[in-house]
Amino acid sequence: MMTGVSHAAQAAPVKNIVLVHGAFVDGSGWKPVYDILSRDGYKVTLVQEPLTSFADDVTATRRILDSQDGPVILVGHSYGGAIITQAGNDPKVTGLVYIAAHALDAGENRAEVSKKYPNTAHPFIKTSDGYVMLDPQYFPGDFAADLPRELAQFQAQAQIPTSPTSLAAVVTEAAWRTKPSWYMVAKSDKIINPDLQRMYAKRAKSHTVEVDGSHSIFQSRPDEVATLIEQAANIAQK
Repeated sequence: MMTGVSHAAQAAPVKNIVLVHGAFVDGSGWKPVYDILSRDGYKVTLVQEPLTSFADDVTATRRILDSQDGPVILVGHSYGGAIITQAGNDPKVTGLVYIAAHALDAGENRAEVSKKYPNTAHPFIKTSDGYVMLDPQYFPGDFAADLPRELAQFQAQAQIPTSPTSLAAVVTEAAWRTKPSWYMVAKSDKIINPDLQRMYAKRAKSHTVEVDGSHSIFQSRPDEVATLIEQAANIAQK
């Protein structure tokens, strides 16, 4: 009797979704995806990373994972991909979803890997204490070209300066090597070269889709993003 219940639970779709944002922005950009997933019956929780260091950001993610009541699909956008690659080793995580994100391997960091596939965005600017951000005048075109202009301009002025130590962090254990993954390539991305995204996806043997869109596809293409996450939730337990 108990064996049958356990087997049924093991085969059931994952209902807990945890969303991790990238550098310079906060979790509010996930709102369109959150709305779709919540409507479809998933329990969705967002991580608000401090962006003060990679260790702090991974800890913030693990804190949310600890609060989940069962298996989790862990989703990361951009720099959030590095975070889920490390934090995704948590036993609750049954699948990883990368949305135009860095899927680093052990020993790699974003800055070094990106040199092999340069992006086409303008260089970062620095705050007086050495944190980095995107130049607000270029943010709409570089980060959010397919969002309404007013929204992109607002986000440019609402950026969270990010520690350079976060962006240079080295992953020590890549969760995608032992767990299934899904990857969405943004074909018009200026922040992470689409060819770098394709390399990540191929190397991880991810279930891969490509969409027309900028780096902000987690906001501009919420239907496609939610569909990919739901595919992961329905497969990762089987």
